Amino acid sequence: MKITIVAIGKKHDARLISSIEEYTKRLRHYVKCEWKLVEAKITSSMSENQIREIESEILTLSFSAEDTVILLDERGDELDSPALANKLQDYMNKGTKNVVVIVGGAYGVSEELINRADFVWSLSQLVFPHQLVRLILAEQLYRAHTILAGEKYHHQ
Repeated sequence: MKITIVAIGKKHDARLISSIEEYTKRLRHYVKCEWKLVEAKITSSMSENQIREIESEILTLSFSAEDTVILLDERGDELDSPALANKLQDYMNKGTKNVVVIVGGAYGVSEELINRADFVWSLSQLVFPHQLVRLILAEQLYRAHTILAGEKYHHQ
């Protein structure tokens, strides 16, 4: 299985990049994984709704109809780490080839993109800075795979 993480915004924050890269490297021990950082051309005169729609259109171009899409959204379902591991295992058991994890922008994503997602996932009821979400996401995907492998990284 391959995991592609698509995030709106600029390159990884220099203060977090080594940690994001470290967890991504660890994750690649279990699955193929890549990051796609996409930017939208936004102007200060645009409304929040316009920004959300433009960013959603750009994000939609990053996956195909055959891909399994996990959308990060604060209104999504919360999972603990073992439940995330089980969800990923279910995808693998179904023969899923590509999982695309979408990290939208500050104003969220369109209803159309939410409806297209196969799973809408909330990392927490707390709101995190966009850059920090990338690090948490990379670590949680790695943790889920260590759980599946029966390794000791996650203490149960």
